[in-house]
Amino acid sequence: MTAEVQNKTETVKKPAAENVLRPEKEWPWRLAGSLAVLLFIAFWAGLALTLKNDWVNKKIDGWKSEFYDWAAVQGFVLDDVVISGRDKTSKEEINALLQLKRGDNILKIDVYDIKQKLEQLPWVREAVVHKRFFPNILHIEVREKEVKAIWQINEKFYPLDADGKVIEAEYHISESILLIVGAGAPENFKNLMEALKDEKYDYLEKVKVANFISGRRWNLILNDIREGITVKLPEENIGEAWKKLLKLNETKGIFKRKLTIIDLRLPHKIVVKIRKSGREGKPQLNQNAAEHKI
Repeated sequence: MTAEVQNKTETVKKPAAENVLRPEKEWPWRLAGSLAVLLFIAFWAGLALTLKNDWVNKKIDGWKSEFYDWAAVQGFVLDDVVISGRDKTSKEEINALLQLKRGDNILKIDVYDIKQKLEQLPWVREAVVHKRFFPNILHIEVREKEVKAIWQINEKFYPLDADGKVIEAEYHISESILLIVGAGAPENFKNLMEALKDEKYDYLEKVKVANFISGRRWNLILNDIREGITVKLPEENIGEAWKKLLKLNETKGIFKRKLTIIDLRLPHKIVVKIRKSGREGKPQLNQNAAEHKI
C-alpha cells in the first residue's frame, strides 16, 4: 500500500496596518537627560574640587610662611651679594633692579627670577646666579656683551654684539673697531663674520669698513677707511671668494700692491683696479684706472 505524503502550505496572514501599535522612540530623550545629569554632576564635582584646592593651597602657603619665619630665626638670612664679571653694568643699576638687602630671607630668593631680570639689562649677555650658605651669600656672575662693530645708519651710530644685535646703551669708542654701513647690515653681520673667519690666515683685522650694498651683498674696505682697498664680495659663496683672495695674497702679495678695487663678484676671475699717483707724488684715486685680470 503506497503512502502519499502531502505538503500543505499554510498561509500566514499579516495583520492590517490599522491594527499595528508602534511605541514612540524614547532613546534620544533618555540620552539627552543622561547627558544633562552627567554635566550637572561634573559641574558640582569641579566646584567642590576647586574649593578644596584653594583651601589646600592656602594651607600650604601658610605652612611655607611659617617655615620661612622659622628658618630666618635659625639664621637663613642674606648676609651679602657678590657680583663678578661686571664692567659696563653699574652696581647701582643692579641694586635698583634686584632690590635686595641684608637680612632678607635667603630661602625666599628666587635665583631664576633674578637671572631673568639681569639678562634684561642692555649690557648683560648671560647671568649665573646661585646661593651659598653659612655665610649666606648670593653669588652673581655677569657675562657682558662684547662690542664687535659699530653700525652707521641715518648719520647715527649703534654698537653691535657678536650676533649683530644692537646694544641699547651708550658706548664711547676708545679703540679702532669695525664700522658697518647700510640698512639690513646688522641682520647679516654674523654670517659675514663667519664667512671671513679663517684658521690659516688672520686678515680679518684688516677689514675697517663693511658696507651692505642694496640689501644683497658686501663691499669691504681694507687697511684704511679713506685710502684703503675696496673688496667687492659676491652675493653668494662669500667664504670661498674670501679664501681665494687670501690664497692669492699669499702667492702674489696682492694686498701690498697699489690697488683701489678688488672685484670678486665673477666666479672664475678676479678684476682689480690700480691706484695711480698724481703729479705731486701723492696717491690719488683714479676713476679711469685700467682693469687687470688675475
